[in-house]
Order: sequence, then C-alpha cells, then structure tokens
Amino acid sequence: MVITLTMFLMGILLGFIGAGGSGFIIALLTVVFGVPIHTALGTSLAAMVFTTMSGAYSHYRQGNIDVKTGITVGAFGAIMSFIGSKIAVWIPVHSLHWLTAGMLFLSAVMLMIRLFVVIRLKETNKKARSTGSFLLRAASVGIVTGILSGTFGIGSAPFIQLGLMVVLGLSIQRSVGTTMLVILPIAFAGGAGYYFEGYFNVLLLVQVLAGTMIGSYIGAKFTNNVPLPILKSAMVITPIMAGAILLIR
Repeated sequence: MVITLTMFLMGILLGFIGAGGSGFIIALLTVVFGVPIHTALGTSLAAMVFTTMSGAYSHYRQGNIDVKTGITVGAFGAIMSFIGSKIAVWIPVHSLHWLTAGMLFLSAVMLMIRLFVVIRLKETNKKARSTGSFLLRAASVGIVTGILSGTFGIGSAPFIQLGLMVVLGLSIQRSVGTTMLVILPIAFAGGAGYYFEGYFNVLLLVQVLAGTMIGSYIGAKFTNNVPLPILKSAMVITPIMAGAILLIR
C-alpha cells in the first residue's frame, strides 16, 4: 500500500510534466523500498508498456504519429532492448546504480536540447529528410535507444525524440507522438528480457501501475495551468533528481 501511495504521488508529478518517469520509478523502488535494481529495471520497462498505450492512441487519433517510422525504429529498438536486458544482468549492482544515474543526467541534457534549442533542430529537418537511406537512419535511432532502454531500464524518450527530429527529420509534434509508438515495443521487449532472467515481480508491477496511472491522470490536468518556463524547468529537473536519488545508495 505504501508503494502504491508513493507511486500515486509521483504519478501526479509525472502527469504534470508529461514524462514517462521510468527513472524516478527505478530510483524510488531501489533507494526507498530496497527493491534490487535489476528487478526495478524490469518493472520500470513493463510499466512503460501500459503507461504509454493511452498516450500513443491519443497521439494517433490526433495525427501526430508517423506509423512507418515508429514501427521501423521500434522494431530495431525492441531487438536491442531485449539484448540490453541480457547485458544488464552481467553488470554489478553497484556499477549499475552509477550507470543508470549517469544516463538519467544525460537524458536531462537531451531534454534541455529538446526544449531550448528548438530553432536549430527545425533547421536540420529538411536536410535530414533528404540524406541517407531511411532504413539505415531508422535502424541507427532504434539500435541506440533500444540498447539504452534495455540496459538501464529507462524510456529514452529524449534520445528517441532527438533522433526522430535530427536523424529522421520529423517535426517536433510528430516526434513526440511517434516516440510513444516507439517506446511500446522497446519497453515490452526489455521487460520480457528481464522476465526471462527472473528479475520480474508481478505484484510490484501492479502496485506501481495502480499508483502512477491514477496519479498521472490527475497531474495532467495541471499542465496547462502553470507558466511554460516553469513546466520546462520541471521536465529537466525531474530526471536530475532521479539520478541524484540513485547515487545516494
């Protein structure tokens, strides 16, 4: 019950900033509740399957998803996410804490680029659309983001969004929606990888989902009621806080 309540409060924050929150789930489960980090990684990825479904469907209804790109990137990402889960098993627990925290800090940097360097990204879109093979570019984005997600249990949303914009030339709006579609197979494959390695707790997953899904629904209602600079700052600070919590252990 304590885990569910904590995840409910976290869900309000994550619904407010519009982030997947996998890093915060990992940090709280490992540091506050003493869950082994490999189990926390598998739970985080499995939770993302459910939390991104509604978002992907909503973006599809609004025409914000490039289906061909999402399926192609997601397919390569799923393969690498499954492989990444196998790699994570061989990483010592202490090292995995540091590496996951480092990836969360890096994702904050990617978010800053995504949020504050929008004009330059727009200028690269036309060039990205006309250079190189689509399959090769889609595969490169899927491989990199998939291995990051599977190994460190994070959603890699900032990395995926930047890849879709800079490498594949999608608009900002379509990159956000397509990212939701890409995350689905990546999270499913990574979660399956941890499941087959024995790092999966169904009861823990239910507790996490019960809290975050209800909380995020409530938190989303506050998104449009705060100044945009505050919202952007909160989006960047959130993964930094999650990474800092992981370093406490």
